[in-house]
Amino acid sequence: MADFDLDLREAEAQLDDMPSDEVVLGVLNGETEDAEWVQSITQGNVLVLSVEGDLNELAAGFAREIKDMGGELMHFREFLIITPPETAINTDRL
Repeated sequence: MADFDLDLREAEAQLDDMPSDEVVLGVLNGETEDAEWVQSITQGNVLVLSVEGDLNELAAGFAREIKDMGGELMHFREFLIITPPETAINTDRL
């Protein structure tokens, strides 16, 4: 029988990098770092952010990066909806 080497510590580290597939509710008011929103999308989360202020100004630091990675952004009422790549926003019922 051949030797089988399984490093469980390495496997656990890989689990931390897996997408979380959560819907994250938050407030877009300039207090959260842009990199935090990008990281959340990179992890596979959908963001629903209540916009408090000028949307263009508040999203300027992360919107292009998320679009470039294939994510979608949509302003709906007082919210900014942001989805990761491979998760489409369906607007058929609007």
